[in-house]
Amino acid sequence: MTGKSHGHGHGHGHGHGHRSADRVDTALESSKRGMRALVVSFVALFATAVAQAVLVLVTGSVALLGDTVHNFADALTSVPLAIAFVLGRRAASRRFTYGLGRAEDLAGVVIVLVIAASAVYAGYESVRGLLDPQPVRHLWIVAAAGVVGFLGNELVARYRMRVGREIGSAALVADGLHARTDGFTSLAVVLGGIGVALGFPAADPLVGLGMTVAILFVLRDAAGEVFGRLLDAVDPASVDLAERAAAQVDGVVRADRVRMRWTGHVLRAELAIAVDAGLSVEQGHRIAHEVEHHLKRAVPRLAAVTVHTEPATASAAG
Repeated sequence: MTGKSHGHGHGHGHGHGHRSADRVDTALESSKRGMRALVVSFVALFATAVAQAVLVLVTGSVALLGDTVHNFADALTSVPLAIAFVLGRRAASRRFTYGLGRAEDLAGVVIVLVIAASAVYAGYESVRGLLDPQPVRHLWIVAAAGVVGFLGNELVARYRMRVGREIGSAALVADGLHARTDGFTSLAVVLGGIGVALGFPAADPLVGLGMTVAILFVLRDAAGEVFGRLLDAVDPASVDLAERAAAQVDGVVRADRVRMRWTGHVLRAELAIAVDAGLSVEQGHRIAHEVEHHLKRAVPRLAAVTVHTEPATASAAG
């Protein structure tokens, strides 16, 4: 039997079309969950930033002003990611044959750049504070505003990262990590205010430098998530699972050459299976269908599978 390529990302009218529809529905539901997370976190961060902005007017704290700007910026990073989720829902076309799910990865790059800018800004403000310290009024209000900022950001960060990991969105995870960086800057405001209250004016910029280092560590994690996705990195355990699942299908002599990649927050896979050389094309095609559907059931967030069927040699069958 000569090798055949079978594209199985969609139903083929063999009584299996409903499974493809289920996968589409699951992908759409994931996008809806992502959008919901963005909207909720945007409202929470915007409210936090507005509350802090009012307190900036009262205290005149430059550190608190910087933290407020961070929170507004963090809320606004939801916009490119929301656009990416909307684009990802568009159907594939003759020009974009895989759809526009990759827009999500581009939004992730934007978020990584914003985190990097936050680190540069925090470092700059800290050095400037060391060279030209400024008095801060109403320290207890500054500290309270910092606590509000930290709690708001940390709650949003955990929510975004949890949903992002559940739906397989590296960009949403990176956005959660970005919220965590702003939580760190808010914490710096609190610790700095305590240091100033204890008679150590340099505490504010020194703590800011420490938080800059913390943001750099967060930047490393976010960049790993996003750029790994851009380079088609997947969990090796998912590849192992796909190989085992394919090999369990009746009629499959061997399953290998498994390749997987993310498109947005869904996985695509392709693999080769060896079947008995004496089978007809129709029988080989049916086995390929079974492999496709078995993999979709076994591998989380796997939405499309391409199966290449080839005849098993005597050595492979043995």
